[in-house]
Parts: sequence; C-alpha cells; structure tokens
Amino acid sequence: MAESRSPGAGALWAISSVPFIMVLGNSMLIPILPTMQSVLGISQFQASLVVTLFSVPAGLIIPLAGFLSDRLKRKWIIIPSLGLYALGGLVAAIGAWMGQRVFLIILIGRVIQGFGAAGTAPIAMALVSDLFQGGERSRALGLNEASNGLGKVVSPILGAWVGSLLWYGAFLLFPILTIPVMIGLWLAVKEPPLRKGMSATRYWQSFVTIWKRDAHWLLVGYFSGATALFLLFGVLFYVSETLEAVYHLGVFARGTILAVPLTGMCTASYLTGRWIKKNRPLMKGAVVGGLGVVAGTLFLLPFLRSPGWQLGDLVLSGIGTGVVLPSLNTLITGTAEREERGIITSFYGSVRFLGVAAGPPVFSQLMKLPPIWMFGLCAGLAAVAGGLALLFIRVSGLPPSRRNTPFPRPWGTAQKQRA
Repeated sequence: MAESRSPGAGALWAISSVPFIMVLGNSMLIPILPTMQSVLGISQFQASLVVTLFSVPAGLIIPLAGFLSDRLKRKWIIIPSLGLYALGGLVAAIGAWMGQRVFLIILIGRVIQGFGAAGTAPIAMALVSDLFQGGERSRALGLNEASNGLGKVVSPILGAWVGSLLWYGAFLLFPILTIPVMIGLWLAVKEPPLRKGMSATRYWQSFVTIWKRDAHWLLVGYFSGATALFLLFGVLFYVSETLEAVYHLGVFARGTILAVPLTGMCTASYLTGRWIKKNRPLMKGAVVGGLGVVAGTLFLLPFLRSPGWQLGDLVLSGIGTGVVLPSLNTLITGTAEREERGIITSFYGSVRFLGVAAGPPVFSQLMKLPPIWMFGLCAGLAAVAGGLALLFIRVSGLPPSRRNTPFPRPWGTAQKQRA
C-alpha cells in the first residue's frame, strides 16, 4: 500500500489537469458554434465538423499512443502530445485571424489538435492506474473523471466569455492553458520503472489473451462509454442550437446554461469515484443505474414544456452520465496489468472520442425529426447500453493473472461459484 500512496496529491492533480485541458478541446467551442455559423456563413452541419474533425483523428490514433505508452514512459507520450494539441489551437487561431479560407485552416488546426489529444487523457488514465492501487485507484480515477467533468462545466462559460470578446479567442486559449500543464507533469509526476524483458511479440500475445478472455464485456463497456458521451455532446449541441434559435440568447447566456447540467455530472463523477472504491458489483450497478437515468430523462424531455423543468431534467441526465463514467474507468483499467494497460485504456479512450465526434453531426440530422422521435431514439440507445451492461459486465474482483474462468458467465455467477 505504501507504493499506492507514494505519488502524492501533487502528482494526482498534475495528471488530472490533463483531462481538464483536453475536454476544453470540444466543450469550450460548443456555445460559439452558432456564432461561427453566422460569422463564416457555414451550415449547421459544417459547424459540427469543428468537433468531429478533432475527435475522429484522436479516436483513430489513440491505440497507437497506448501501445507506445506501454513501451515507453507515459510522460514521454503525454507531454509532446500536449505540445501538438497547443500547436493545433494556434494554427486554428491564426487561420481565423487571417480571414482567407478561414474555415479550412480552422479544420486543419483541429485535426492537428486531434492528433495531439490522442496521447493525453487516455494515457493519463493509465498513468493514474499505474500509480494508485486498490480503493485509492477508484478515488483517483474518480477525481480524474471529475476533472474531466469540471472542464465541461468551466469550458462553456469560458468559451462563451472569450467568444463574446473575440469569436475565435477560444483557439488562442489552448496554447496558453496547456503550457502550465506540461510543466506540472514534468515536475510533479515520477513514474515507476517499466518492467524489462517483454518483447513486442509477447506484448501482443498478452493483449490478445486479455482480449479473448474479456472481449464480450469489454466491448459492452466500450459501447456504454461511447454511448454516454455521444448522448452528452449531442444533447449539448441541441441545447446550444435551441437556445440561440428559439430563445435568441447570447453566447455567454448559452454557455452559462450549458454549465448547469455539466455541474451535476462533475459532482456525480467525483462522488461516485469515492463511493465505489474496490466494489466491482457496485461499479456495475452504477453503470446500469446511470444509463437507466439517462434513458429515462431523455425519454421524458420532450414532454416537458417549462424551461425550468427541462433544465432540471438535463441536470438529472448529467448526473446519470457522471455516475457511469468513473465506474467504467475503474472496471476497464483494472482488466490488465501495467504493461498492457495503456493499450486497453486507449481503445476505451478511442471509442469515447468517437462517441463525442458522432454526437453533434448526428444530432444536427436528428433535429429534423419531431422531438419525441429524436429523444425516443436516444433514450432507446441508452436503455440498450444499460441492458447489455446488466447482462455482460464482469463483477469478479480477481486480478487478470489469477482468473481461472476464461469466459465468465454474465450476472456475476462466476464470482458466486468461487465463493
């Protein structure tokens, strides 16, 4: 246990600043997308590409970053990736300032940022799991996810405030905010030494073994995480567009309203991380229950006429998402030993980014449907994810090297038989 305490609070806060910075990459831009449409004369779908072309490259490159982080120091991947992330923001800001072919240059900058993002938050999740063990790991991962949620709370307000002064100012904030994070990681985080002697062939054999044994529930975990974030960013896009088109609210008012349900999500993430500790059945229940809350609130949303009731419903939906994500983080990072953890968590990070990428463009098309149909489909997707999680997510607490059952039965029966 001494090893798990040794990193200290400074290292944890330094690592947790990485997902905080990363979530700004999309959430800070959501409230200014309607303004971007007006200034640049682009369509709603084109504006959604500012989110998509950041998240898709990140989602595709993350597995490679995870593999490299298992072979090298994780800091050696995270810190240069942060530098690339900052550079992409600078490119997008310069393109907007130049005023010629501005949208294309913005998209190029966003792609560069996406490549940088691939080596950041998912690797930080693996690094937390390397440094902390047992109940400390779930609390640390909960703080990591809460930092992600806090970024979602702060970013719409920050993006809206900067956007009200200079519409592309959010792009300039990326390099300004990223440099202190790079310095903090370099100074505060001391990684344990990597074990020597695992060849690339053995590494991939070990990964394949884990995948064969756990694929059926890992896929469900990946799907659940992607679904939660797809619905979150899709609904945020919908709300931002509605506040501008129907209520004619300015960018700062939109950002402030978007921050309210995200505050519920951030709080739920932090408390869930402290609550679940090492209790894997509790983690599974949190995933299933949280997705159930998301499904119920989205189904109910189109029937609510009062803006106050609608906002309260969105807060409950955010709380549901906040319960799901740290529980999945702990379940998935506990699947592998340290030498394979980077690539396991990176695949999870990849599908999370792809879920975020799909949200705005898909919702831009779903908004053509009546709200009852749109939110009914979304509620159905959350319910399917929750049902699959109930059936297939493993609740065994044994570490991978000591599991005897290669394909455990659903509902936790393998654990009951061992008891």
